[in-house]
Amino acid sequence: MSELAGVAVNGRSAQAQGLGGSGDPSSPRGVRAGLGPRRPAQAGAAGSRRRLSPWWGALVPLALLGVWQLATSTGAYPASQLPSPAAVVRAAGDLWERGLLQQHIAISAQRVFVGFGLGAAAGLVVGSLVGLSRWADALLGPTIGALRAVPSLAWVPLLLLWIGLGEPPKLTLVAIGAFFPVFTTTASALRHVDASLVEAGRAFGLRGIALLTQVQLPAAVPAVIAGLRLALAQAWLFLVAAELLASSIGLGYLLTESVNNGRTDRIFLAIITLAVLGKLSDAVVGLFERWALKRWA
Repeated sequence: MSELAGVAVNGRSAQAQGLGGSGDPSSPRGVRAGLGPRRPAQAGAAGSRRRLSPWWGALVPLALLGVWQLATSTGAYPASQLPSPAAVVRAAGDLWERGLLQQHIAISAQRVFVGFGLGAAAGLVVGSLVGLSRWADALLGPTIGALRAVPSLAWVPLLLLWIGLGEPPKLTLVAIGAFFPVFTTTASALRHVDASLVEAGRAFGLRGIALLTQVQLPAAVPAVIAGLRLALAQAWLFLVAAELLASSIGLGYLLTESVNNGRTDRIFLAIITLAVLGKLSDAVVGLFERWALKRWA
């Protein structure tokens, strides 16, 4: 009983010092604040990283663009192998004027975000189960570990056979790609949650789902969000394979059609568009990460 009282007192003192404790000493935030105040050194390191201007990240793309332009203008590579940046821009303008580029982007983004949502939700649930239960880890861990090594293209004929044509097999394939990073990071993070933090939560009456959602998952927030970022990148990777499933629209379809027709300008356009969309979607998850770390970490 004296240890429990000490935890509660620490939680109240954390609130008084502005360290993020909850007004209710029985809340999980109060538990976390009492057990582990934030380290000033870590906050200072994060602050030094934030002071760097984001424009530094534009230097490498600009340098690559300059090398690309130089290689095409000097004739080092023929246009059939390496189109000029201007040719790629013209290809983008042509597709945009006909309304095709917008359609490719919209349908691909829709497939990625829906599949990512389904896969990430499943990965969070199964990862929590495996990370918290030794029985679930023993039963499911080896099988999921083996399935994780299956290449994306290997799922294509099986999904066609089981689900058929249309959107469901494409969304399923993207969801498969998003599932494994979230599952792996969630399970690993929950296995390594501080045992004293869990015991303190139980001392305040938290059990089962309440303990998971209010103490264990918030403690694992940084790792889980890292898994979400990896899953989103994986979803874009699996998109190209998904759009091999009898697609007539989408960036993956544009890429494969351009390969078949020898349109290297459109090949570069599809690759650059995928890269830009992937970076933008990752930036959105990055904004969520900042909010989540301030809220829970």
